[in-house]
Amino acid sequence: MSTLPAIDASNGAYRERAFDPTRTALLNIDMQNGEFNADILALARTSGTPQSNKRAYYERIAATLIPNQARLQDAARKAGVDVIFTVIESLTQDGRDRSLDHKISNLHFPKGSWEAKVIDEVGPRGDEIIIPKTASGIFNATNIDYVLRNLGIDYLVIYGVVTDQCVESAIRDAADRSYLVTQVEDCCAAQRQENHAASIASMRGHYCRTRTTDQVIAELIGT
Repeated sequence: MSTLPAIDASNGAYRERAFDPTRTALLNIDMQNGEFNADILALARTSGTPQSNKRAYYERIAATLIPNQARLQDAARKAGVDVIFTVIESLTQDGRDRSLDHKISNLHFPKGSWEAKVIDEVGPRGDEIIIPKTASGIFNATNIDYVLRNLGIDYLVIYGVVTDQCVESAIRDAADRSYLVTQVEDCCAAQRQENHAASIASMRGHYCRTRTTDQVIAELIGT
């Protein structure tokens, strides 16, 4: 059961309240090798490849997301805040357990594959939790709500890829389940910048509050 205090529904600023680190977890969405790696980045920088059409997206992951997420997660660990990861990973080798949408989209990273592992630079440390999923929405496709309740979590800091797809699904579903959500804008990316901007704008103030990496780190360390 949530330990949040009684809410004055007329107070629109409630969503903007600072999180309590003792009841907060970070949720890293789909930052995995199958979504981004050195080979993909090289192809994105090569004219005429399919990946080159999304060069700005891959460049943002390399230059902005990975450094920012690494800093954010380091600060969370120092503050004693859990860092949780989700990845797209089938429960089987042939992906027969995937959602229909993932089958139609030909989206499949086999169980235990390198593609299903979190990118090393922003990956788990020690016994940090990794939750595989085979659909866009982690709350719809996994037991994460049960895990978070057991951890005593009321606040979620959500970030990753893709902003207007799996990240947005996580934010909406978390808000519907009464978590107070912070989205870290400069730890997210979409395949088109306009999609990223539109998603950030639609989430801000409706399903979450929006902060930068530096702002969240300042809250974590109490400055």
